[in-house]
Amino acid sequence: MSTGLRNAAIVLLLAAGVFALPGGRTSADFIGGLFSTLILASLVFAAWRMYREHRVALYGLGDKDRGLLYGAVGAIVLAAAGSGKLLNNGGPGVLLWFALVGGAIFALVQVYRNYRSYNI
Repeated sequence: MSTGLRNAAIVLLLAAGVFALPGGRTSADFIGGLFSTLILASLVFAAWRMYREHRVALYGLGDKDRGLLYGAVGAIVLAAAGSGKLLNNGGPGVLLWFALVGGAIFALVQVYRNYRSYNI
């Protein structure tokens, strides 16, 4: 049996267990939540490491650009957190989501341009 078939059989066996066993849905939800928490924790850890490694460059940006950078990152986090409700809300929610993401991208581009002009 090849490795691909073996892995597919394992996935199908686990899916059958979730479907057939009592409490399988609850266990699957718990494991999904656990994986989501681990992914979020790893993203926070990576952001903390990036901050620690590039702290001098961040403070070299100046107050205006640093505030713009932190605001853009906050807007992206806000848009990601509210994407489920905003995008399912219809026209106004979708427009607000695109305005948040578009404004954040514009701010990040401005910060990058200013950063490049400092280091020439």
